Amino acid sequence: MKFVDEATIRILGGNGGDGCASFRREKYIPFGGPSGGDGGDGGSIYLIARDNINTLIDFRHAKTFRAERGQNGMSRDCTGKKGEDLHIDIPAGTLVYDADTEELIGDLVEPGQTLLVARGGWHGLGNARFKSSTNRAPRQFTKGSAGDSRTLRLELKLLADVGLVGMPNAGKSTLIRAVSAARPKVANYPFTTLYPSLGVVSVGPFRNFVMADIPGLIEGAAEGAGLGIRFLKHLSRTRLLLHIVDIAPADESIDPVNEIRAIETELKKFSPELAANERWLVLNKVDLLLEEERDERVDKITSALDWQGPLFHISAATGEGTQKLAASIMAHKEALFAADESP
Repeated sequence: MKFVDEATIRILGGNGGDGCASFRREKYIPFGGPSGGDGGDGGSIYLIARDNINTLIDFRHAKTFRAERGQNGMSRDCTGKKGEDLHIDIPAGTLVYDADTEELIGDLVEPGQTLLVARGGWHGLGNARFKSSTNRAPRQFTKGSAGDSRTLRLELKLLADVGLVGMPNAGKSTLIRAVSAARPKVANYPFTTLYPSLGVVSVGPFRNFVMADIPGLIEGAAEGAGLGIRFLKHLSRTRLLLHIVDIAPADESIDPVNEIRAIETELKKFSPELAANERWLVLNKVDLLLEEERDERVDKITSALDWQGPLFHISAATGEGTQKLAASIMAHKEALFAADESP
């Protein structure tokens, strides 16, 4: 299924039903008088966040949504039926903007969260409403008002605890396959990941976290090169970034230190806030090196970077070190949760 993370839709609240102008003419009721009922209110439109939807693909073709119109009032003082409200399901994590003003209307993060985006029109009044001691046969009535109409821009930002960043072919997709049930495409060439993917990593009963994988970044990404910069916004909600690095590139002219610095530069250009997130360095493909060569390579990289943060060396292909990494991430998440809960 194609991943779609932006969509523009037109929404139209239901119009209110018109009031009715009528008079009673019945046997045994000598002074029937006005009997026109009110119309019904128009239906409103609500957006509802759902956790079982992870893309906006449903809005690629269905772009106009209209709530039901209120029924017109009827004779014998019968009020028209209210129009049915329209509920539209969207993925949790969607930002809702007014496309004309760029105003942020709402941020639907929690599943089940509801946002009113178009109110239905008010009902019209029947002529019975205008009866008085001086106006015993009113013929005036009012029409229902139009419902709200607006154009919305939906922007999806995936909800994940951990985000993976790195150069193409660094092993991000292999890692998410190794620790979760997600099955993104893996191949021996760059840019095999074309769309973001999510994986739920379980480290024990009721202990799990969500990991997000996006297309690899390259130098110049902030100026539009490559694919990954388009999807970096999906990492803006994460509280931890894993910087995946190929410690043993097939091309020996490639320096992992330069690649790490290039990714850091692109993150800062895209979003200083995202670049300021906590970031762990994960050196991947250690299975391709001998033990003594591995230690020497790790020391060289950390010394050149003056790296002071958490450091892991793993092999996503063989699973070496991945469980330790997952357990550390889980402990970090639980520590953050405890800190948020503390008074």
